[in-house]
Amino acid sequence: MTIFVSGATGNVGRPLVEELLAAGHQVRALTRNPAKANLPAGVEVVAGNLDNTDSLAEVFTGVTAAHLISFGDNYVPLFNGAEIMALVKQAGVRKVTVLRGDVEPSALDAAVAAAGLDHAYLGPVEFMSNTLEWAESITKDGLVREGFSGVKSAVVHDADIASVAAAVLTSDGHTGKEYWLTGPEALTPPEKVRIIAEVLGREIGYVDLTEAEVIEQWRAQGYSAEDIGFFLGMRQNPPELGATVAPTVEQVTGKPGRTFAQWVRENAAAFGG
Repeated sequence: MTIFVSGATGNVGRPLVEELLAAGHQVRALTRNPAKANLPAGVEVVAGNLDNTDSLAEVFTGVTAAHLISFGDNYVPLFNGAEIMALVKQAGVRKVTVLRGDVEPSALDAAVAAAGLDHAYLGPVEFMSNTLEWAESITKDGLVREGFSGVKSAVVHDADIASVAAAVLTSDGHTGKEYWLTGPEALTPPEKVRIIAEVLGREIGYVDLTEAEVIEQWRAQGYSAEDIGFFLGMRQNPPELGATVAPTVEQVTGKPGRTFAQWVRENAAAFGG
C-alpha cells in the first residue's frame, strides 16, 4: 500500500515516514521543499502544502491511506478542508488520520467526518520536543527561566504520536475514533528541569518567572497578542485533559509510551550533553 504523509519533515511526520518505510510500506511524503527534505532513500518526496489546494492536484493519486494535519503555518487551522477531502475521495483513498493542532475541531475535521471514509483523529497534548525551547538557556547559562511552575502537562513523545498514526493507517478498527495522546507521566516545568539535569549529569538552575515576565518573554519571541492570549489562558486555566495521563499510546500500538527521560537522552546533544 502507498501511504501519504503530510508535514513529512516535521516532528511527527519524519518518524512516521521512517516507521512506515521500515514496515515495508511505500511512502509518499509531502513537503514544501523536497530538495531540503533529507528523508530516507526509497521515500517518494513531492512538493506541496496542505493550505494551498492547487499544489495538491495529483499528490493523492494511487494512495491507499493518508495522514493529514489540521493546521498550516503558525498552527493556523486549515480552512480548505472540503477541497482537500474532495481530492482525497476522487483519488480513491480509503483511510485518513488527522493530527489536530487544537482541542476544537477544524474545517478539515468536519470534512473528513462528512467524507464517509475510515478515519481517526489524533489529539496530542504538549509535544516533548517543545522542551527544545530551553536548549539555548541550558547550554549557555545552565538554567531555565519559566513561569507557571505548578502547571502539569502529560507531555507526549513525538515518535509515539507517529506510532499511533502508523498503527491506525495500517490496521482496522479505528474508524471515527478520537485518540487523546499523552506520555506516561504529567510533569511540571521544575520536574522537567530535574529530569534533564539527571540525564545530563549536571546541575541546571530554575528561575520562576512572574506572569508579567512570561508575557514579556513571549513578546520578545515575536508572538502575536492573539497567541499570547491563548498561551495565557492555557496556563491560567489549563484543561484537565492536558494533565491527565491516558493509556491510548499503549492501547493502540501495544507498547508503553516513551518517558520524558528517554526523550532527553535521545536529544541530549541539543542541551550540550
